[in-house]
Amino acid sequence: MNRIGFIATSVLVLLVLLSSTLFVVDQRQFGVVYALGQIKQVITEPGLNFKLPPPFQNVSYIDKRLLTLSSLDTEPMLTAEKQRVVIDWYVRWRISDPQAYIRNVGLDENAGAMQLNRVVRNAFQENINKRTVRDLISVRREALMADVQREVLAVVKGAKPWGVDVVDVRITRVDYVEAITESVYRRMEAERKRVANELRSTGTAEGEKIRADADRQREVIVANAYRDAQKIKGEGDAQAAATYSEAFGRDPQFAQFYRSLEAYKQSFNKKSDVMVLDPSSDFFRAMQSAGTPAGNAPPRR
Repeated sequence: MNRIGFIATSVLVLLVLLSSTLFVVDQRQFGVVYALGQIKQVITEPGLNFKLPPPFQNVSYIDKRLLTLSSLDTEPMLTAEKQRVVIDWYVRWRISDPQAYIRNVGLDENAGAMQLNRVVRNAFQENINKRTVRDLISVRREALMADVQREVLAVVKGAKPWGVDVVDVRITRVDYVEAITESVYRRMEAERKRVANELRSTGTAEGEKIRADADRQREVIVANAYRDAQKIKGEGDAQAAATYSEAFGRDPQFAQFYRSLEAYKQSFNKKSDVMVLDPSSDFFRAMQSAGTPAGNAPPRR
């Protein structure tokens, strides 16, 4: 019984020792093997690997993926015009040399990110001090980001390399500090209102001018139309008078009859008109003469 227990214990110890000599490196990681506190080997390819059991050798892992570092603070920076601006940025970076990274930064990736944040911020501050606000919001922003990336690379790959690559540096926001932003907004609002009032006044003046010109043209057109109408009416009246005169000259009796009809027409213009006259009066002479037989009618010329 004791022999069986000894064998089982031995097998268990062997399995534990065997498992401690095996480790798997993920494709997203570097595997760093330590021997007595010194870096013995860096494994860059994924797969199953062997090492000596602890405490002879230990293994640590470092992320090999492309990492993103965003700005950690919003402290204002001064431009060449002494304007205080707030800049948000991000950096794409990766660990390229695990040995150099561990030797100069350590295994903690957050510590490396904090150090890189200080370097990037200092580079931004140095370059923004040389540029105006217009440069930060125009196409020259690309030149600023390129200069910052170049300076950051000069630091991390300098005399004491960090073992990292800075792939890209980007600015996501450039803005004034809150107090200046409010002041700029109020100034822009006042300017827009001034322009709007000026355009409104100009439009009102132009409208009045167009309206006055239209009224003047209307009066001229109405006057010309009235003049032409009176001229045509005068010509028509003259032609009618000439026609009447010629007709009345040819037949005076017809003229007298026509005038009597016009008098009747004016006298009985409305249905309510009532006149009391003697049938033998001159008013009915035309009617009486119209009712006489044709043979008794006075001869026409």
